[in-house]
Amino acid sequence: MPAAWLARTLLFFLLLAGHAAHAGEKITIAAAADLKFALDEIVVLFEKAHPADRVETIYGSSGKFQAQIRQGAPFDLYFSADIAYPRALKEEGFAASEVQPYAVGRIVLWSPLRDAGKITLTDLADPTIQKIAIANSKHAPYGKRAEEALKASGVWEKVEAKLVYGENIAQTAQFVQTGNAQVGIIALSLALSPELVKQACPELGRRCGYALIPDKLHQPLEQGFIITKHAAGNPLAQAFASFMAGKEARMVMTRYGFALPGEVK
Repeated sequence: MPAAWLARTLLFFLLLAGHAAHAGEKITIAAAADLKFALDEIVVLFEKAHPADRVETIYGSSGKFQAQIRQGAPFDLYFSADIAYPRALKEEGFAASEVQPYAVGRIVLWSPLRDAGKITLTDLADPTIQKIAIANSKHAPYGKRAEEALKASGVWEKVEAKLVYGENIAQTAQFVQTGNAQVGIIALSLALSPELVKQACPELGRRCGYALIPDKLHQPLEQGFIITKHAAGNPLAQAFASFMAGKEARMVMTRYGFALPGEVK
């Protein structure tokens, strides 16, 4: 009887150990909102290569995520729309890796009510345009670049009173998409997303377009990521970081309008 009990107990623990070995790991990524569609696709590709593992992505403003990581938020990787944020965290000891540049973003004018492909920044001073959406420049890099471009084009004082601010670039795009603003300065990656590409512009009788804002009007939107101190020694976090440098991930990023570091002309 003791021998049979011991055998059953040993089998139980062997089965438990086997289940744990196949349960997989999980990582959590804090990512700038401009990555929403591109990174979702990349995660699907990564999980196909790592079927036992899971990746959770949380999107928001780069500045707010930086503050949360300083306060101990359990993120494993941090993708910022401004490489300065992860560089600061690295200097302060919150990173377990070097800062990795992964893209250079662009800003565009987008509208479902007007022919955005023909709009320029100076057109925003038109009195018939009463609400213009940009991201909050206090913690959203795309908002900072939008503000820089408006000032460089000489229209800031004419449009400042019209501005409505999104907490991040995704919310900014949503303001325009839902009609809470007539025009928005949003990320090219969002303008190229399936959701906005298929957006119909009733006034035009066709799909909406966008106008690329000249990058000479603002500082570069160089973007970078880190493995956080929280994920030090985490092999799945390292695997995802390596995957981002691979061909599959790079193809997705390029399709969403992200120039690769070193390839910006």
